[in-house]
Amino acid sequence: MRKYQRGVTALGWLILLIPVAVCVYAGIRVGPVYLNYMNVVHNLNLVASEVDNGSATATTIRTAVEKHFNVDYIDYPSVKDLKITRDNGNWKIEANYDDQAPLFANVAILVTFDKTVKLKGGGGE
Repeated sequence: MRKYQRGVTALGWLILLIPVAVCVYAGIRVGPVYLNYMNVVHNLNLVASEVDNGSATATTIRTAVEKHFNVDYIDYPSVKDLKITRDNGNWKIEANYDDQAPLFANVAILVTFDKTVKLKGGGGE
């Protein structure tokens, strides 16, 4: 009597590994987008801790952010894409932007980021 073979066939391996390979490839493509976002958040937090909330203006905040972005070579989002507003006497910097990671041909992954940082210290008017 013939014993049945155990294990997975080559076609079975292909069916199992193709979705895994696509997910790994997508992760590799999205990785730099998230690293850039983490860099943006880090720089916004640095600016929030460095700039005095009491004597700050939108121009001084924008200049400080621009200096930090230039040092870390952050091209996207640009400083013009940031929204700097005053809320209850406290300044806040909002980075709300979309970034794309191309996958195959005309298929891309769209990632939306939204981070708001409030300036510390000083005290408002």
